[in-house]
Amino acid sequence: MNRKKFIAAASVIAIASIKKNSLMSAVMPESAKLLPIVDTHQHLADIVRFGKDWTSPPVPGNYDMKAYMNATHNINMVKAVYMEVAVPVARRHEEALYAIEMCKDKSNPTVGAVINSDLRSPDFESYMVQFKGSPYIKGIRHGFRSTSEMQDHQVIKNTKILGDLNMSLDFTISPSWLPSISNLIKECPNTRFLVNHCGNADPRAFMDPVAAGGKPNHDASEWIATMKNVAQNKNVVCKISGIISISPGYPKSAETLGPGINHCLNIFGPDRVMFASDWPWCLKGSELENWVNILKEIVKDRPYKEQKKLFYDNAVKFYNI
Repeated sequence: MNRKKFIAAASVIAIASIKKNSLMSAVMPESAKLLPIVDTHQHLADIVRFGKDWTSPPVPGNYDMKAYMNATHNINMVKAVYMEVAVPVARRHEEALYAIEMCKDKSNPTVGAVINSDLRSPDFESYMVQFKGSPYIKGIRHGFRSTSEMQDHQVIKNTKILGDLNMSLDFTISPSWLPSISNLIKECPNTRFLVNHCGNADPRAFMDPVAAGGKPNHDASEWIATMKNVAQNKNVVCKISGIISISPGYPKSAETLGPGINHCLNIFGPDRVMFASDWPWCLKGSELENWVNILKEIVKDRPYKEQKKLFYDNAVKFYNI
């Protein structure tokens, strides 16, 4: 499918899902509507300010703070944590300063930031130490290139340094790499880790093959087993995100996304899960407001206390915000 057709298809799915969700909102308990929300994965792709080489959002557009505020105006989004957007290496420090600028601006909900830094670099500590004690820089996200990299001495050393700096490590990896990251987590018990995007769970793995419309990216039972292995480490939490935009070809709804999300919630428990929008990357599957409403529908039968932990309490505690 070419880019133009993909964007068109994604828009159709999102619109259809939004129409369905208008009914969902009508029957949603008032307590769920009023839940305070912390977005632990807010991307800002301000192409107008920084130029086209800054980052590459999946859907054409400029995704600055104004656009984010518009996207969340019907959501009780009280706080947000900025997430790095894979800017060129030479502009990583500029991005960090931009994130701090957003955090200092009290007119928006952003209060913390996760930046980019190279875990493989011998200069990692000297770069990160400038942010030690910062009330805004909460950690880094690192894109692992191989499972062998997770066993690298320098990577392990730098990951431990993150813990010494009271910072965390976000990661997004293929489900097949989860056993390797589990070993790294064990090696660094004083560093806090965050599994991004539900461990890249593919909803099709939990659906009827005919309804799925395609082969899933992983086996359901193998994914469950490896996620349980990761969750055995008490210094790791799971972000409930990303699953809204993994694989096209089926409607994004509480019915299709619920199984994978519920596995994450049950595996990690109510104290180690947190909502994350992944905006604007979530737009590949749904508008942000619709994604929030789908997740609320999925968890509506869980105790209100657990819902509030998912959407607010755990993030505030984990990021100290």
